[in-house]
Amino acid sequence: MVQHQIMSAQIPQSNLQRIVIVGAGFAGLKLARKLINSPFQIVLLDRQNFHQFQPLFYQVATAGLAPSAISFPIRTLFHNAPNVHFRVAEVESIDSKSNEIQTSIGSISYNHLVIATGADTNFFGNKSIQTHAFPMKTTSESLLIRNRVLQCMEQALISDSDADRQANMNIVIVGAGPTGVELAGAFSEMKRYVLPKDYPELNFDQMHIYLIEAGSKVLGTMSEKSSIASHRFLSDLGVNILTNSIVLSYDGLVVQIKDREPINAKTMIWSAGIKGNIINGIPESGIIRSRYLVDLSNRLTETENIYALGDIAYMQTDKFPNGHPQVAQVAMQQASLLAKNFQRMDKNLPVRPFEYKDLGSMATIGRSKAVADLPGVHLSGFMAWIFWLFVHLMNILGVKNKLFIFIDWMWYYISFSQSLRLVISQKSPDQEAKA
Repeated sequence: MVQHQIMSAQIPQSNLQRIVIVGAGFAGLKLARKLINSPFQIVLLDRQNFHQFQPLFYQVATAGLAPSAISFPIRTLFHNAPNVHFRVAEVESIDSKSNEIQTSIGSISYNHLVIATGADTNFFGNKSIQTHAFPMKTTSESLLIRNRVLQCMEQALISDSDADRQANMNIVIVGAGPTGVELAGAFSEMKRYVLPKDYPELNFDQMHIYLIEAGSKVLGTMSEKSSIASHRFLSDLGVNILTNSIVLSYDGLVVQIKDREPINAKTMIWSAGIKGNIINGIPESGIIRSRYLVDLSNRLTETENIYALGDIAYMQTDKFPNGHPQVAQVAMQQASLLAKNFQRMDKNLPVRPFEYKDLGSMATIGRSKAVADLPGVHLSGFMAWIFWLFVHLMNILGVKNKLFIFIDWMWYYISFSQSLRLVISQKSPDQEAKA
């Protein structure tokens, strides 16, 4: 076994083989937890000291949940895991020849490296959209959206023209996948049940919520039944659905759409694509569509001891010739198998190939409305919504978080009120001193 030296990251010395995991999302966290008390030293790295439950970002953005409810301190999970060491760090590059990574806290050596860095927003090179639109891939970005929407309502109150007032009230969402559909439904319910009570002086007939999709239908990756049902639910909520529509540019006020009239809106949310968070050091030949090309054991094809999991992994199979869907279930299933394969390798046993078991997909479209494609079963409406609530509640980390989310959901169901309509902006120390 390799004796590891103490580096600037202050990783304890160990005679165990070291597995470095980059990213504490669904895949990285699952792998680290599966390897607690295993015959390996685990070093888990992430830019944040908390895990973010991405499927509920939209509820933070629409004032339905507090950021703390969907976040969980990473260290809490490893209180009784002496072989797991967590560090807050940014990984800058990989040196596969020397088996080291360069990070913001120094270099760290590894016997096995697992990349689970997930994906970020893909603006497809459109600089105007990247500059002015709001992505939603982190808790902070979700809070920025909440701040913008509420600030725009305050501005609408004091606007001196109907055009400016409507631009402040309009919301444009680009991308009709699950994130876009869930955002559109949640904002529509805010428009109908919540905002009129907060802003009785505004005429909410002037507020329009647009869902723009380049493809021919909403929820294009789900079944035809789910697509049709979600389209109906959104229409009933008053969402303006524009399919076969390509957004050309956005300057912070005007959304230019190919072959359609422009839309004036001071809030545009971009959920139209993602790209993998690539780390420098892997040859371009091992990267396809911003994802690492991996074999059936999730090992990078260009390396011997580097692996990729989840959104960042591109595994080609007969069933998934363009890679697996970039969803949480794929990430967690790959992590579970890789944990078993590491232990099989330690016993000189052959590794097992990954085979994705599709447990279904879901999307919620507001209060009591959802769609779910389960193996052999399609659900829509209230039953799908109950199932969606149960699955997401069970997957949240922490008993306290589950309880708080359940209470918030029940309170909203009873009262039609989201209690977190707060504009929270941060000031620098210099600004605080001047204030």
